[in-house]
Amino acid sequence: MSRTQSRRSGARTTFALLLAGACLTAVSAPTAAGAVGAAGRPAGGPPVHAEAVTSVQVPPGVTAGVAVYDRQTGTFTEQLNSTTQFRSASVVKLLIALDYLWNRGPTYDIPSADRARLDAMLRSSDDDAASYYWLNNGGGAIVDRMVTRLALTDTARPPATSAGVWGYTAVTAADTVRIYRYLLEQAPAAVRDFVLGNLHASTRCGTDGFDQHFGIAGSFAQSWAVKQGWSGFSSGGCTPQPPHPPTVASVDTPNAAGEAGGTGTTGDVREVREAGEAGATGEAGTLAVDLTRPVLHSTGTVGTGDRTIVAVYTSHPVGTTYGKAYTDLGRLTRSLSVPGAVQPAGTWFGTWGENVRVRPQANTSQAAITVLPAGVEVLVTCQKQGETVSVPPYTNDWWAYLPQYGGYVTNIYLQSPGNQLPGVGTC
Repeated sequence: MSRTQSRRSGARTTFALLLAGACLTAVSAPTAAGAVGAAGRPAGGPPVHAEAVTSVQVPPGVTAGVAVYDRQTGTFTEQLNSTTQFRSASVVKLLIALDYLWNRGPTYDIPSADRARLDAMLRSSDDDAASYYWLNNGGGAIVDRMVTRLALTDTARPPATSAGVWGYTAVTAADTVRIYRYLLEQAPAAVRDFVLGNLHASTRCGTDGFDQHFGIAGSFAQSWAVKQGWSGFSSGGCTPQPPHPPTVASVDTPNAAGEAGGTGTTGDVREVREAGEAGATGEAGTLAVDLTRPVLHSTGTVGTGDRTIVAVYTSHPVGTTYGKAYTDLGRLTRSLSVPGAVQPAGTWFGTWGENVRVRPQANTSQAAITVLPAGVEVLVTCQKQGETVSVPPYTNDWWAYLPQYGGYVTNIYLQSPGNQLPGVGTC
């Protein structure tokens, strides 16, 4: 096969932009942020540090709220728009889980059916489980209770006209740090171990078929724990999907569509969410929280002993693909100063095409491990020759190893000037 056959005119231009880093802008101005109290004080207690100056790299068109808190030194290493409210998407599931656990001491026994729901909700961001607890435990009252208990300053229940939409809860990066500080420093050990144990076991695929390995999970080597959030995207291709937890008839109540909002039941969550949310409530533009632009959030801890708390909230222009938002959030997260974090070795490459399969070996004879979100940027550590693949007019027998997926993808779908990836060694 010829190198000429493997070239793609559009890919050459995009690849050049990737190498140039042209899509990143530096933000250096400090912004106001809610301080987090010292260990042993209520989470909303007196500040322990001065406002940090941030050098977060925010891609054009993206609105970001960021807070990075080093528990070892008791200081923030990054703050950007940390008190700006975003709609929470699935991050609110942290509050739903904590509210459930709040009065279950001293043994904190969890019935098996609830454990299955909570495990799926925290590990795989299951919407049906979140809607079950939202309906049965008071809806917005869950948020109100947790705001008081954790001394959150900028978190609020969904607007009255969208009371059943738990994903419309307003939250900030600064309050998210408070939530994780409570878990790590004040929560009973059983609560801490249960919630963080699930977050450390986060699955690549959400139960709705979206790849949730973005942000923290895609930027840093283990150890990390994550609770991610996404809303307003049409497709986030990821397989296989884990099974749903048990459901009960009481879930099938109108307006229980979780993040989707509006008219569906919980069984409609994935369908409605994939249709997008623009104009779903008619309130966008009149509320402090944007309910129109798609959002992608990454929150959690990084480093040995959960050293650093990271909260990154982003909203993107209407029409942004999941792969584009995934890539932009990854670049932003990798630009952060995160004590204790280790960035994995390798080179990042853009991809093209939909339903690009990741294989266990450099051939198509085995079932795919998963598929890539369309157009997502991936980390490559090495490449080798394998089965010849033809996607007319292109032909290529080189395959790239993606360590974060544990498999190979044909180089045809990687943005490269030739069959082999420049600067990447052989496996």
